Amino acid sequence: MARTRITVTGTPVGDVELSVVSPVGTRRAHPLPLLVAHDGPEYSRRAHLLSRLRTATAEGRVPPTRVVLLEPGPRNERYAANPDWADTLAEHVLPTVHTAYALDGRPTLMGASLGALASLQAEWRHPGTFGALFLQSGSFFRKRVDDEEDFEFWHRVTGFVSSVRRVRRPRTDARVVLTCGLDEGNLTNNRQMAQTLAASGHDVSFAELPGRHDWRSWESAFDPFLLTLLQGSGSPGSSSRRGT
Repeated sequence: MARTRITVTGTPVGDVELSVVSPVGTRRAHPLPLLVAHDGPEYSRRAHLLSRLRTATAEGRVPPTRVVLLEPGPRNERYAANPDWADTLAEHVLPTVHTAYALDGRPTLMGASLGALASLQAEWRHPGTFGALFLQSGSFFRKRVDDEEDFEFWHRVTGFVSSVRRVRRPRTDARVVLTCGLDEGNLTNNRQMAQTLAASGHDVSFAELPGRHDWRSWESAFDPFLLTLLQGSGSPGSSSRRGT
């Protein structure tokens, strides 16, 4: 896969560094589906995202897909329910990528932990920007559920999660797939977020899988959940929970 580094300047959060990775043999003018990954370098290095996609593409399981690997920069400040980061993605990063590369349909946005939270907020603030969200072990902190009050952005995170819970009708038509490990602290708040999104009419599925809050567990969820999402055939499974 061919990789191009880009610096997006003039955003509300400062410069954003990213890499665009394209299947070998494709041109910038070739419209391809786009996958945007929070913590992109870590997803590539520790969860082998690019190699898993390359294999799935060779097997004909997913179409050739262009990938944006977002470098987090000051991660907690940007990802912890920061509306400026959501605006940066929708109004600066994606337009920059779209200017340089032809896109096929709306992008898919993914992230783990705070990256999952940031992914949901980006589509929540800019409905219709993304066609699908892949949210792994999201840090959807809630009072009386999570013991994270010492986290520096606790009030910002819980405030955003509370705003999602107040919605009574769909805010986005994006397909939303959540996964979470059975042995991690975010399981309860992920269950509740999946229930909240389903109750307000969103297209959502939730998979509870063996594993912890780590890259190995997140990689193990790629097949089938991320791959099926990238096929454009909706969320895998007929139940709101699997692996329980």
